[in-house]
Amino acid sequence: MFDLAIVRGFVYRSGDFFRENVYIKGGKIAAVTSEVLEAREVYSADGLWVLPGFIDPHVHFSLRVGKWTSVDDFFSGSVSAAFGGITTFIDFIDPVKSVAEMEEAFKRRLEEAKSSVVDYAFHATIASPTDAPGDIASKAKELGMASIKLFTTYSSSNRRTYDDYIEELLRLSSEMEFVVVVHAENDEIIKKMEGKNVPPKDHSRARPTIAELSEVLKLAAMAKYHKGQLYIVHISSGITAKEIWERYGDILGLHLITESCPHYFWLDESVYSREDGKLFLMTPPLRSLDEVETLRDYFDAIVTIGTDHCSFMRKEKMEGNFTHGIPQGIGGVEFSFSLMYTLFGPGVIDKFTKNVAKVYGLYPKKGVIEVGSDADLVVFDPDERWFVQSHHSRSDYDVYEGLELHGRVITTLSKGRFVVKNGEFVGEKGWGSFLEREAIRWL
Repeated sequence: MFDLAIVRGFVYRSGDFFRENVYIKGGKIAAVTSEVLEAREVYSADGLWVLPGFIDPHVHFSLRVGKWTSVDDFFSGSVSAAFGGITTFIDFIDPVKSVAEMEEAFKRRLEEAKSSVVDYAFHATIASPTDAPGDIASKAKELGMASIKLFTTYSSSNRRTYDDYIEELLRLSSEMEFVVVVHAENDEIIKKMEGKNVPPKDHSRARPTIAELSEVLKLAAMAKYHKGQLYIVHISSGITAKEIWERYGDILGLHLITESCPHYFWLDESVYSREDGKLFLMTPPLRSLDEVETLRDYFDAIVTIGTDHCSFMRKEKMEGNFTHGIPQGIGGVEFSFSLMYTLFGPGVIDKFTKNVAKVYGLYPKKGVIEVGSDADLVVFDPDERWFVQSHHSRSDYDVYEGLELHGRVITTLSKGRFVVKNGEFVGEKGWGSFLEREAIRWL
């Protein structure tokens, strides 16, 4: 007998929907069939979609940055994520310079994450590294973090990784089976304004599109040359997406993976001139309306969707007068899928599920509804129209409040257990597990 049956839903498999039942045993998907089989508990998804649990590859819970710490810890952040259908997320350890520092940073983060209600993994993070690229990669893999995040900027705070080091990481990435994850902005272009008295309304001009574009194209050339495994986070501009599509479309999904975030599709730089414009500050900045429209046009150039969730309180965001005195980041995990579904329909599903799982070494355990995969499932109403009015983040505001969205997460299951059931939280603190990723090979 099965533990649980999700019945009469339209199950998303292999890019299409099938009227089937999903049977779960021991936290795994045990059968997917149109037959009616016996189960201890039956949940009706009649007329609704049954989707693989969403994977957010880019969140910042309990992020320490300067004098601030992001307000969502691993419990509140994961609860909010579960209401958005996210059953796995990937966070980051604190930036380290050496192998010796990495294990301590990893253990500290692992302890902080124990309260999560859904599964999680980590990216290793480096800043001005002093140990050899191969040694850093070996240690990250040993700790189950086969993805290494770095910054091409922030030299003023000693976080930048330079081109010679990045090139060597990219050269090694396919051979050693890890992913090079990059925050890509041209340091020389933006550091002349970094830390200076830039008012919020000028944020996008202080970190202009060309800073992103020039760095992304350079990195893509390196990845192509070395046949590496390069993942660019939070692409903010349609200009960047268009250039990637036209110049590097031949390696997209092979040696280059692109990520963007819902806010870059929904919001534009005009919000920075509002009285509450500080609430919308994040890095990279929001772009012009033309660039937003171009990003939508080149949606196919984006392989995965992450949120870059990094929430703060209204008071923290509104206190400073200049961008360097205001914490950068907004929330996003709770509404990310509905935001993107409203714009693009079912075409967003793989960018939240299978694509992320394959890119980050979680497939087929995660990201698909197949026998043997974890029973991470989302029951989704594709027809409900609703307004964003409340949320489950600890932040006291949300930039999406008041938007009308199309399609809503109804129920979320993690490893065969309900975390959100019919719009109510029923999860268990600490139910989430750390997911080790010791090797990632794209080809």
